[in-house]
Amino acid sequence: MKELADSFGLSFLAEPWLSKALLAIFATVVLNFVADRLLRRLALATKKTPNAWDDILFNAARRPLPALIWVVGLAFAAGLVRPHADDPWFDMVAPLRDIGVMVCLAWFVFCVIRLAGDHYVAARIREGEEVDRTTVDALSKLGRLTVLISAGLVILQTLGFSVSGVLAAGGIGGIAIGFAAKDLLANFFGGLTIYLDRPFSVGEWIRSPDKQIEGTVEAISWRHTRIRAFNKNPIYVPNALFTTIVVENPSRMSNRRIKETIGIRYADIGKMAAIVADVKAMLQAHPEIDATQTLIVNFNEFADSSLNFMIYTFTKTTLWVHFHAVKQDILLQVADIIARHGAEIAFPTRTLHIENTPAQAG
Repeated sequence: MKELADSFGLSFLAEPWLSKALLAIFATVVLNFVADRLLRRLALATKKTPNAWDDILFNAARRPLPALIWVVGLAFAAGLVRPHADDPWFDMVAPLRDIGVMVCLAWFVFCVIRLAGDHYVAARIREGEEVDRTTVDALSKLGRLTVLISAGLVILQTLGFSVSGVLAAGGIGGIAIGFAAKDLLANFFGGLTIYLDRPFSVGEWIRSPDKQIEGTVEAISWRHTRIRAFNKNPIYVPNALFTTIVVENPSRMSNRRIKETIGIRYADIGKMAAIVADVKAMLQAHPEIDATQTLIVNFNEFADSSLNFMIYTFTKTTLWVHFHAVKQDILLQVADIIARHGAEIAFPTRTLHIENTPAQAG
């Protein structure tokens, strides 16, 4: 075998170290195959257990673990070849192996944080509990960002860079970058303010009286917030804007208000007191009206064509569609009360008085 390899100028093929390196690569392939199958079976088995963390850990390891096996296996095979090769590239095997291991570990932790956040939200929804998606999303992003920064610093240290020097240079460079990217930083800290103060969350309806912004919050990123307007158009608002404008959050209202002015004819002034009393009693007994809130029904105006009384009350529901159904029912009952008292709802009218003047004698 050695003579045959020498005759073709491939004498290295007969070297024992080559067979060891090929055996290491073959073992890596087999181990990767076994690990992939094992992780698949374990992921299916853990779905039957009540503990969610085993699902999260095995699913998070599905890709990083095979990658780690390849990194270690190839590095081991290269280590077998290195003493017999003069190529300087083999000197990079050890640091590249360390970097690969660090990347795989960071990848695994990154996946664990993401899957844990998704599981927490899904579990709260299944149990019918309220969940603050904004806070969960913020903590998940912060955790993943911490993992990336930590992994980056370790990799720099592995490559021989001084981490303290990098941090010092980053502090000086941060000043220059801060001036160049002040808008980007303003949006970042605006997003951080939203995550900490939580004036609104994903899924809530917000509006700003200062700007023409109204709709449902769909996503909050570190740079902008995406709002879906009621005409279904997306609105992308820089987070920095929310630190300078007034934001209303109707989704967090406790009640919806009914405020109406209803007029009857001047000819029905004698029936006003009874109408007002019956309307107030009807509202106090209505199952959809919150009697613990302010409730006002009073005659309050001599208008041009009518005698007006005001209705001011709050519904128990905050749902937009249900609110209008309740409001319709109340207005129809008010019309019935007015009709029962023999009165009529007024509409704009004008009365013309013609004065009769006696004819003067000629």
